[in-house]
Amino acid sequence: MHGSFKDNISSVQWAAPMKQKAEGWQNLAADIPSNYSRLIARELDMTTRQLPVLLRGTGLDVEQFLSEDGLLTPAQQVRILRNALLLSGQPAFGLMLGKRLTPATHGAMGFAASSSPDLLSALRAIQTFLPTRASVIQLHLRQVEEHLECRLDFQVPLDADLQRCLADTMIKVLLEFGEFIVGRPLYEAEICFTHPAPEYHAIYSEYLSGRIRFGCNQLTLKLPMTLCQEPNASANHENYRLALQQCEAMLAQLQTQKPSYQTRLKKMMLSRPPGTLSEEEAAATLFMNKRTLARKLKQEHSSFRQIRDDILSQQAASYLCDSKLSVEAIAALMNYHDSANFRRAFKRWFGHPPEQYRQRFSSRDTLQPGP
Repeated sequence: MHGSFKDNISSVQWAAPMKQKAEGWQNLAADIPSNYSRLIARELDMTTRQLPVLLRGTGLDVEQFLSEDGLLTPAQQVRILRNALLLSGQPAFGLMLGKRLTPATHGAMGFAASSSPDLLSALRAIQTFLPTRASVIQLHLRQVEEHLECRLDFQVPLDADLQRCLADTMIKVLLEFGEFIVGRPLYEAEICFTHPAPEYHAIYSEYLSGRIRFGCNQLTLKLPMTLCQEPNASANHENYRLALQQCEAMLAQLQTQKPSYQTRLKKMMLSRPPGTLSEEEAAATLFMNKRTLARKLKQEHSSFRQIRDDILSQQAASYLCDSKLSVEAIAALMNYHDSANFRRAFKRWFGHPPEQYRQRFSSRDTLQPGP
C-alpha cells in the first residue's frame, strides 16, 4: 500500500462534499460499473477490511461494493475518487489509475474498441458507447486538417484536484487503447491539459507518450490521421461485430431517472430503422420544438447530427465487417436512397471509402488464427 495511506485515513472523514455547480446531478441514477472503483481499491492495495474508508460518504456497504454487477451513481463515483486521491497521498494518482485501466477493464466497449479495424474505428466505438461505462464523461471527435482531435468533457462539477486527476486518468486510458491497437507508444500524439503544470509534471513522460502541454483551453488528445488509420494487428471482425451488438443493446437499454437528451435520442434512434428519425420527429416526441432540442443538445456539447453520425457509422461498419452484402445493399439497409451519398458519408466517418475499409478488414481477418 502507498506509504501515506494510514496518514490520510482520517482526512477522508473531513472531506467536504463537493459544491454543486449543476443542479440535480447528485440525484442521477446508478449507471457506472463498480469495477472501476474496485480497481481504484486495488491501486491503493487495500484489504477488504479497509474498504469502508474508501466508501465513506457514498452510502455503500462492502457487500454492495464487491458485487460484480454493481452500478454506482455519478455522485458515488466522484466521492470514491475523491477519497482515493486523499488516501493515496499521491497527487499523480490519476496517472497511476489510468495505467491500470487497460482496454480489458472496459467491458463490451473495450472489447469492441480493441477488436476494431483501426484506431479511428476504436475511438468512434468509445465515443458512441462511453455512456454504457461512464455517462458523465463525453468524448468528441473532430478531424482538423490532417489530425484527429479527441476532446473530453466532464458533465459533473469537479474541483481542481479532481478535475486534474480525472483528466490524467482519461488521457492515459485513451493512450492505452491507442498503444494496444498500434502496437507501440503514440509518440506522434499531442496532449493538451486545461490544468496548469502540477508539481509532479516531470513524471508525466513516464506514463504518457507524445508532446504534453498545460494550461490549454480544452482537454484534448490530438493524433495524426495517418496514425488513426493504421491497421489493427489484433482486429477480429467476429469479435468486433459481437461486441458492437452487445454495446448497442446496452445503450438501448440504458435506464436513468433523468437521462440526458443525448441518451434519449440514442435510444430513439436505436429503436428505429437506421437514419429514419428526423430532428423534427425527435423534438415532437420530447414535447418540444426543434430549436429547443438543439439548444439542450448544445448544452450537452452535442448535436442531432453528431449523435446520428455516431450511430450510423457504427452500424455501417458492422454491416461491412459482418456480411458479404454489396455496398449498394448496405446503403439501402441504412436508408440511403443513393449509394453515392452513403459512400461520401462513410468516407467522412472513417477516412476511407467502404470498399477499401472492407478490403483492409477482411485481409487482416484471414490472418487471424482459428479457435
